[in-house]
Amino acid sequence: MLAVQLCEWGSGPEFREVPNPIPAGEELLVRVDAAGLCRSDLHVMDSGTEVFDYRLPMTLGHEVAGTVVSAGPSADSSWIGRAVVVHGIWSCGTCPNCLRGRENYCRSLVRRPDGRLAPIGNGLGYPGGLAELMLVPSERALVPTGTLDPCSAAPLADAALTAYHAIRTNSTVIDSRSVVVVVGVGGLGHLALQILRTMDVPHIIAIDSKAEAAAVAESSGAHEFYDSVSAAAQRLTTLGGADLVLDFVGAPTTTAPAASQLRNGGSLVVVGSAGGRLTAGKDVGLAAGWTVDAPFWGTRADLEAVVALAQDGLLRAEITTFPFTEAISAYDRLRNGSVTGRAVLDMSASRTRKESHQ
Repeated sequence: MLAVQLCEWGSGPEFREVPNPIPAGEELLVRVDAAGLCRSDLHVMDSGTEVFDYRLPMTLGHEVAGTVVSAGPSADSSWIGRAVVVHGIWSCGTCPNCLRGRENYCRSLVRRPDGRLAPIGNGLGYPGGLAELMLVPSERALVPTGTLDPCSAAPLADAALTAYHAIRTNSTVIDSRSVVVVVGVGGLGHLALQILRTMDVPHIIAIDSKAEAAAVAESSGAHEFYDSVSAAAQRLTTLGGADLVLDFVGAPTTTAPAASQLRNGGSLVVVGSAGGRLTAGKDVGLAAGWTVDAPFWGTRADLEAVVALAQDGLLRAEITTFPFTEAISAYDRLRNGSVTGRAVLDMSASRTRKESHQ
């Protein structure tokens, strides 16, 4: 089968032919119907040998929706034929965090003694979904999607899941009196706004430096829009500060300035990783009882929740679709910032085209 693989650190992806996978044990084989591209893929590609303990060549793709087509001898064959989205964190299932239902913080997902990061899941250490078929280790990695369109379902695996987890784990400061700020109305931020809209937050303020993000913010649930944290400062002062700031940028121009806008007991959640820094302490001039959180991805239960929101029509990612054959150029467009919303490979379109030429 054809796959998009990273073959060398610091280089771009390549199309390569690889053997069709065959499920063993509890493994299930998924026909990939749609696969999302993510800027974290670019980070992996651009990294040196000292960053990740991943074996190359590696098939990319950690946002995957598809259909189960085969099952290993120890797997539940009733999954065959079901439409699914793949939970990209392949945890051990037995460590204390996994047993607490916090498998996104599984103790097997650690740095090696040499400092390199251990494999996480599909496309991040294990063969991913930029291929015609993909193996998953067990049914624990799958969430049924029913009649959801695969291209809409794929971004739920990361963009929506990460946004939902960041909100859920800080929901103690969200109620009918809350002021919530979303910094960055991109692939994750516009989904966070939609999730907050379902929670009836009375004051949702969106911040993004791109003027075209204003319309997306409004349609996604924001009540107000500003082009920078400093531009929103006066309004936040009038409101008494923010209960929750979700920073999906995480840059020097967002993280520390956003923290200064918290009200007493407020929380700053840093999701983006663009080099922002914050000095933590009780004597650094921030509001009393402030907290900072840096969550990672989300749990399988969180993924079930975002799928349910999507099935109810309350959550939908803005996407730009590409046929599988244009995966390399799609990554180029992602890198140069010319993709609207999430980039998604429509595998079914490529499959239909391939079959029509046979």
